[in-house]
Amino acid sequence: MSFRIQPTPPSRPNRCQLFGPASNTKLPPKMATSAADVINLDLEDSVSPDDKPQARKLAIEAIGDIDWGNKTLSVRINGLDTPYWYRDVVDIVEQAGERIDMIMIPKVGCAEDIYAVDALISSIEMAKGRKKKIALEVIIESAAGIAHVEEIAAASPRLQAMSLGAADYAASMGMQTTGIGGTQEDYYMLREGQKYWSDPWHWAQTAIVAACRTHGLLPVDGPFGDFSDPEGYRAQALRSATLGMVGKWAIHPNQIAVANEVFTPPEHKVTEAKEILAAMEEATRSGAGAVVYKGRLVDIASIKQAEVIVKQAELIAANA
Repeated sequence: MSFRIQPTPPSRPNRCQLFGPASNTKLPPKMATSAADVINLDLEDSVSPDDKPQARKLAIEAIGDIDWGNKTLSVRINGLDTPYWYRDVVDIVEQAGERIDMIMIPKVGCAEDIYAVDALISSIEMAKGRKKKIALEVIIESAAGIAHVEEIAAASPRLQAMSLGAADYAASMGMQTTGIGGTQEDYYMLREGQKYWSDPWHWAQTAIVAACRTHGLLPVDGPFGDFSDPEGYRAQALRSATLGMVGKWAIHPNQIAVANEVFTPPEHKVTEAKEILAAMEEATRSGAGAVVYKGRLVDIASIKQAEVIVKQAELIAANA
């Protein structure tokens, strides 16, 4: 193991990120009362070009007028390849007040994309005397993004989270699919005449998790397009959680409960983690050279995993 200790990711719940177009005035109040940990007011894909100026104005009003409680509040701006993004940043940072927590940058392809947004935000914050620094989160949704994922993860101290955007990622990679996440019909193994479906998003998710854990970010799984398939959503969320992701997007309210369930450590795992840490403390007090829990030797990696589980459970409980 390197002598460089991995940075600790932000200490906040991120089990579910609920998205909604800022142009629809009926949605933000409902989003504010939902069980999602993170709210993303969207100025990008869910807003038509003609509606973008109005959506920006409505997002600013919603940020200031609605009681968001203890939720993390984020705005997804338009991509840097559009004529909209700079005005998104300028108007949001200048006019939205101190309540906004993050800006989400879509379609990030290199570290310079982060630098451009960071520099613009920094200038506005200095000019306006903002007290709270705005954080950043990014979406990896292109071949360039996944190829440069580690340098992107290290691009700015503002950066807190990174998500996989499956649909645009698939298009950029030339994948023969129109589905947003989930199992793909033609991506399977064949053994003795039986089909076994693999996960086409596995490699990209693993690359994102590794980059995030290396640089102290929260790795988040992106959207699952078929919101009428809760079990498909659950299956992908479970795979993501197993790989080390901390949460998943919801593009419909009926996905929130599943995300919260999957990414909340179950009680038996929390109990076991606490018992492992207690065993470690007892071994330290008694001068024992090893920690034993239920007949098995517990190593440093197991202890670190236990600490993560307990910390996560405490954050979720405190945020409830």
